[in-house]
Amino acid sequence: MDLYQVKMTPERVFLLALFCAICVTLASGACAEVDSDTEAVAGQGFKLGCISCKMRGEVEATATVDWFFMFKGEKQFIPIYTYDGSSSMIKDDRFEDRLEWVGSKHTQDLQDASIYITNVTFNDTGVFRCLFNRILFYEHYEYETEATKYVKLNVVAKATRGTASIVSEVMMYVSIIGLQLWLLVEMIYCYRKIMAHGEEALRASAEEYLAIASESKDNCAAVQVAE
Repeated sequence: MDLYQVKMTPERVFLLALFCAICVTLASGACAEVDSDTEAVAGQGFKLGCISCKMRGEVEATATVDWFFMFKGEKQFIPIYTYDGSSSMIKDDRFEDRLEWVGSKHTQDLQDASIYITNVTFNDTGVFRCLFNRILFYEHYEYETEATKYVKLNVVAKATRGTASIVSEVMMYVSIIGLQLWLLVEMIYCYRKIMAHGEEALRASAEEYLAIASESKDNCAAVQVAE
């Protein structure tokens, strides 16, 4: 019997299952595409949300982001901002010193392309377009793909509780509950796997003990016969 074998108590099994689930959660990560708010208050700041999750998390990728804006009553988008993972550029004088990157940091694999507008004006009413240009790096080739998000912004004098805000908040809570349920399933899976492994170890130890006992019994019988 192995003297260094650790007894699998329920407390140790639970701790191992919890550790396993946490490691899986940290390794996999999560990305949720939540719609941006659509109502800004004049004179205040506003975050234009834009998230495009990469479907294949294990594939390396790079992305650049371009923002466009179509003023209310206009029919054509104009470029206003670009970001390549390390540097940014404001392309329209009307947004000079008013746009700030608040998306993914310290990575070329951009998935959150949100920007922040300072000192919102009524002239900012219109439609913003966020364009992801993503390159996926496979073993023998590269694949280019695009993703586009739209934010129809309405600027008001006083804040109101908009539908988009309510939906975004509900989606946030749904995502949190979903992640917690997934973590619970992972914990149960790890717990059952560790328990099965512990039972196998106990059976192996029991069989080894019986084999030693049987061998000892045979040796005793042989000694008695010899005497």
